[in-house]
Amino acid sequence: MSGDMSVPTPDGAQNGPAHGALYWCELAWLPQGEVAEGVLVRVEGDRIADVVPGVPAPPDAVRLAGLTLPGLANVHSHAFHRALRGRVQPGPGAPVADEAGDFWGWREHMYGLAAVLDPDAYLALARAVYVEMALAGITCVGEFHYLHHGPDGVPYHDPNIMGHALIQAARDAGLRIALLDTCYLTGGIGIRLTGPQLRFGDGDADRWAARAEELAAAYADAPDVEIGAAVHSVRAVPAEQMPVVAEFANRHAAPIHVHLAEQRAEVEACVEAYCATPAQVLYDRGVLGPRATAVHATHLSDVDIALLGGCTAHVCLCPTTERDLADGIGPGRRLADAGCPITLGSDSHAVIDMFQEAREAEYGERATTGHRGHWGVKDLINMLTVDGNASLGFPGAGLLLPGARADLVSVRLDTPRTAGATVGTAAAVVVYAATTADVHSVVSGGRRIVADGEHVLGDAGALLREAIAAIDRDAEARP
Repeated sequence: MSGDMSVPTPDGAQNGPAHGALYWCELAWLPQGEVAEGVLVRVEGDRIADVVPGVPAPPDAVRLAGLTLPGLANVHSHAFHRALRGRVQPGPGAPVADEAGDFWGWREHMYGLAAVLDPDAYLALARAVYVEMALAGITCVGEFHYLHHGPDGVPYHDPNIMGHALIQAARDAGLRIALLDTCYLTGGIGIRLTGPQLRFGDGDADRWAARAEELAAAYADAPDVEIGAAVHSVRAVPAEQMPVVAEFANRHAAPIHVHLAEQRAEVEACVEAYCATPAQVLYDRGVLGPRATAVHATHLSDVDIALLGGCTAHVCLCPTTERDLADGIGPGRRLADAGCPITLGSDSHAVIDMFQEAREAEYGERATTGHRGHWGVKDLINMLTVDGNASLGFPGAGLLLPGARADLVSVRLDTPRTAGATVGTAAAVVVYAATTADVHSVVSGGRRIVADGEHVLGDAGALLREAIAAIDRDAEARP
């Protein structure tokens, strides 16, 4: 990058004390799955030191109104896709032609954006996106990172500079990050990379692994960064190359993620090429297991569901994106029943609202079955918190419990969306009615990064507007 990547954090009360902070929660969601009143949380460093329910507010404690939850985990993010919001919606009067009417048309517009990003632009955009996430109560993000190299696939002087930019952006915004460094070698099964796709590829899995090893070494002792691995998809990594990615994850005891069966055409091409479904191909090559997360998992057979459940792989549903791109609604409840922990992601960032993702997971089941109540409120909160953090390699997070990471997200219960909540209904009101606009305070790793709905880095809208405008100017200046 051309300059200093660091961004100074403003001084003041929003940061909170680094050690010995006291927070008094009007209501808090405790690990047993119930809402307690008057909960005092003492923080030491980046960890919760003590949790005491049923006490009056001490005069030296920061008072957190409404319901306080553990920090939310956004398990699947492509930060640069945020710049596409509102620009790839087809139909009469829309800003793009109807060729964006399915996933494959949308993908071409995504490639156009990928072609113009450089490290500085990526840093500015990702920082703004992660600030938007923080305002939504997200304290941990899984970044599915495949935009590695320069134009025409030529590596930068530092071949991991784009990954460093994402990590710096998350740190600036106050988030933990699992950087899921993604192996992406082909433009389809048996099809060479072309055009902007060349920026994604390392040539083969061994060269991908060598670059990823350098990245992992750089953050080996970083408590706020997890370097994981990803197989982009069965269409982007030949089956014979997949074991190299799996071996990297095993060697580092790191998470490994994969886009799985997102599109029917992908499944059909895989069956034609390998005489097996994507899940079967990945299982046979050692990709699927307890540290694996299958993203989307939309178009699965009964055998696929049994495979995923049998190896207790996590599944990350991204309901807003899956609806936005007309992908379909996956068998989330059946996967959970088979043994898969379910997590959630905002993926392409058509919106960034994890409460919406949670309720849409339930509503999708209702729409396809004609019945209500497939998951309880506790299940949906676990998807957003403890299960999401675990899938990203942060098992000591997502609970308001001594020793857990000090991540506290407070949601107002006096807004037009949440007013009328009681102790007994507060959690359900937040999950089924709250939006990001109702989040008023966020503590991430012991540091208060959002207070009164404002992020320590300032106006998130301005950060996003400036970052996207700079990308537009750069695109217009290119021949």
